[in-house]
Amino acid sequence: MKKNDVAYKKQNILSDKIFKVGATIAGTFVLVMIALLVFQLATESYPVWEEEGLSFIVGTDWNAVEGRESFGALPYIFGTLVTASLAMLIGVPLSIGIAMFISDAPPKIGAPLGFLVELLAAVPSVIYGLWGLLVFRLYFKDWVEQPLHDLFGDSIFLFSGTPFGLDIITASVILAIMIIPTVSAVSREVMKAVPQQQKEAAYMLGATKWEMFKIAVFPYSKTGLIGASILGLGRAVGETMAVTMLIGNATGIAAIPSSLFKPSQTMSSIIANEFVEASPASLHLPALIGVALVLLLIAIVINVIAHLLVTKMMKVKEGAINN
Repeated sequence: MKKNDVAYKKQNILSDKIFKVGATIAGTFVLVMIALLVFQLATESYPVWEEEGLSFIVGTDWNAVEGRESFGALPYIFGTLVTASLAMLIGVPLSIGIAMFISDAPPKIGAPLGFLVELLAAVPSVIYGLWGLLVFRLYFKDWVEQPLHDLFGDSIFLFSGTPFGLDIITASVILAIMIIPTVSAVSREVMKAVPQQQKEAAYMLGATKWEMFKIAVFPYSKTGLIGASILGLGRAVGETMAVTMLIGNATGIAAIPSSLFKPSQTMSSIIANEFVEASPASLHLPALIGVALVLLLIAIVINVIAHLLVTKMMKVKEGAINN
């Protein structure tokens, strides 16, 4: 038995070492891939950085005509951040509401609804784009955009301009629909992980269903809900085809979001629209690759900030428990 115990311990030690080496290789591989992506994009876009300098980030011109080339990514950075922010404002509350309903519903109702919501995540983005272009925008323009413009268009700049359906607000609503499955699915699992005793304790104190979520579920699942929202934000920032079809694809200074009813463009959509036509012999192709580099850096910054927020909240929570 002793020999068997020794052999078993040696086997466990060997397995632990193999797992440690494998996990280290996997983690290093991810870091190396990110570093290679940044290096490749920086190398390929170097001509535009050399020509434009920092004005490439803060500039608003976008002229690909040979001899008069001028490129600035600021309108597309604003377009990306505005559409993603609007999508989060619309999609996250709806997603959390869906997760609340499904997590507290009877299994006969909650399980099928959860399955249907998760199926939406499997729909390709081009399908959302075609549906939004051919169906959704027509009704949205007549039932939402035009009434808002008639009520507030002359007094609030956000609703100025002529509603056409191919604009920032339409693209943002479609983005919100696209992130709902991801955010709601993760939020639902987080809420289900809350101990049932906490919910029952809240009900015993006379709490309503909303108060039960407020005092028992949300504090316990706050970190997970933030993580779910960041997953949705990551998809909203990088989404390409649906946004390209619906945002109107303005260029240059006209793409700066000054109204919800005006066309704009995101970093991913400008790349999708012009990459095929860009000449490698000009600054056009390096400019598009430079936009891709900025998009990658913004995505990395968003994830780092989200990680820091989650880590900080977990430390606060642990400190409260320990105290």
